[in-house]
Amino acid sequence: MDKKKSATGFFSRKLLFGTSLGAALFFIITGIILWAGFNWTLEATNTEEFCISCHEMRDNVYEEYTKTIHYSNRSGVRATCPDCHVPKEYHHKIMRKIHASNELYHKILGTIDTAEKYEAKRHQLAQHVWQGMEQTDSRECRNCHDFSQMDASKQKEHAAKQHAQARSQGQTCIHCHKGIAHKLSDEFMEIEHEKYLTEEADCKQCHVDIEL
Repeated sequence: MDKKKSATGFFSRKLLFGTSLGAALFFIITGIILWAGFNWTLEATNTEEFCISCHEMRDNVYEEYTKTIHYSNRSGVRATCPDCHVPKEYHHKIMRKIHASNELYHKILGTIDTAEKYEAKRHQLAQHVWQGMEQTDSRECRNCHDFSQMDASKQKEHAAKQHAQARSQGQTCIHCHKGIAHKLSDEFMEIEHEKYLTEEADCKQCHVDIEL
């Protein structure tokens, strides 16, 4: 009896801010379980299988991606959806997941639930991704590709020129590598050329070999 009272008294002992030891242990264990569950969910939603679990992604962008060098190449290295679209750094990853809640909203609305709807919004969706990549200096691309690690002598002459120019002008990967994993919209060239004309951009930003 005395032992039972002693045990009860031990867990009832008041700690900081009047919280008992038993209550503190309960909240610590609950916190650990919730944190583990949160991280498990974070990782579960950060896989290619999750990305293509809805038909909008599986039947459109994923189908295109399987025909590109990022999916199949001579070295056998594959860049999956989260490799390109989800940051590795924890705080950036959390922000990306928060922004992704907007995608759930449009999933419910059926904004791109048919091939026709997707094609109609293809350029708009692509521009949104490109803008984000420009703002982060193509952060996810640089997990694998980096100017400082490139050997220009092993690149084709045209590529070496473009990379040298990009470095000198402070350009980032996505400035030139649009459409590297997904098809460009039918109106891409018209819209992009119009934009560069409006901004009075130098044609050699893209066409390094032309004579003006």
